[in-house]
Amino acid sequence: MDLSGAVVVVTGGSGFLGRRVVATLEGRGCAAVYAPRSAHYDLREKSRVVRLYEDTRPDVVIHLAAVVGGIGANRAHPGRFFYENLVMGVEVLEQARRFGVRKFVGIGTICAYPKFTPVPFREDALWDGYPEETNAPYGLAKKMLLVQSQAYRQEYGMAAVHLLPVNLYGPGDNFDLETSHVIPAMIRKMESARVEGRPEVVLWGDGSPTREFLYVDDAAEGIVLAAERYDGADPVNLGSGREVRIAELAGAVAAAVGYTGRIAWDVTKPNGQPRRALDTSRAREAFGFTARTAFDVGLAETVRWWRAQGGR
Repeated sequence: MDLSGAVVVVTGGSGFLGRRVVATLEGRGCAAVYAPRSAHYDLREKSRVVRLYEDTRPDVVIHLAAVVGGIGANRAHPGRFFYENLVMGVEVLEQARRFGVRKFVGIGTICAYPKFTPVPFREDALWDGYPEETNAPYGLAKKMLLVQSQAYRQEYGMAAVHLLPVNLYGPGDNFDLETSHVIPAMIRKMESARVEGRPEVVLWGDGSPTREFLYVDDAAEGIVLAAERYDGADPVNLGSGREVRIAELAGAVAAAVGYTGRIAWDVTKPNGQPRRALDTSRAREAFGFTARTAFDVGLAETVRWWRAQGGR
């Protein structure tokens, strides 16, 4: 699909990833790119979703909007994370169908994979077990968007695709310790400890799990490439292909911020899923996506941005 001249709605377009997707789309020459604010278009309400489509009449919808957070936030709000993510996906896709949207790109989550998925995660393993318990409600709610996309493709011939991005990071991320993911949380804790001269930083779990991280600009490019070049029913992973142990990550963040104190692990806190790393071959073969940003470069840019905000 040629996006030049297209009208595109990016739900969640004012968020961390959304701003990068909007900028990438604008670079493609879209006629208009809309990033609806929740204050004007509450996507949990059917009438507001209908009004969004009436006001914008999009050719393409990229559904990024989600209620997200780290392990702590998922444990504290499993009901909210399930309901709000589920109902947003259902209504945004249903109304896209009713309004004749030409292409729908749904953004899922790596949390949809079973807890003990063999590494590297292949898309065909999505239904081989139950997700890790701390984020299962969120992961399952987002997985229903895949089911809905495939059902609408089968019954209505709708061009709806589903992407599964791995953990994102980069400038503009959420650094709130109550709701942030692991990289911004570590940066904030260690930068604060460095500035205040504290000898120890305490992190959750035991450091043994692994994660994969994708720089936010790379993720935005992958999403837009899928909008342009992919029209299949099968879900597609978006990742970097590099697996990192949390203990290794902690050392890398400490080095990036210049923290030389002790890192202690609170083993009373959950580790989350034991391992996460993706097979990214489908994205490469289906629409030519390969992550370009080296992890150390992306991490340095994230720290630089956080310091520029006066963060500590």
